Amino acid sequence: MALFGIRSAKQASAQALADQAAAEQARAASMLAHVPPSRRELRAQAVHRLQVGLFGLAGMLLLVSLANVIMDRAKFIDASAVNTAAPVVEASETSAKDPLADMGVAPQLPVTAGEKPTVTISPAPPPTPAPTVRAPQP
Repeated sequence: MALFGIRSAKQASAQALADQAAAEQARAASMLAHVPPSRRELRAQAVHRLQVGLFGLAGMLLLVSLANVIMDRAKFIDASAVNTAAPVVEASETSAKDPLADMGVAPQLPVTAGEKPTVTISPAPPPTPAPTVRAPQP
């Protein structure tokens, strides 16, 4: 049978065992011995590092530019919102006594002790009835 290129089962199993043993030895040798990267792998790593660095640099440039545009717009709006007219200062009796009432932060209190604030109480509006829902007709 060996004449025609057909192997017997014993020969095939022996060859398979030899192939497995050789593969295990090669795997064990590669685990023990350090194989330096090839020139192609080194070049690929360098290109990858360069790409990551350039994308990071471009991202930072984009963020700084965006912040600069926002700050410029804010400065422009602040500069255009400035009132160039001279402020009009009016002396009033209540402003010296109650500056918070002038700004509208606090309610205006009576100026003299003779004046008393009037309190008005308004009744609550009547409650509205709940909407009615009809039962569906069968």
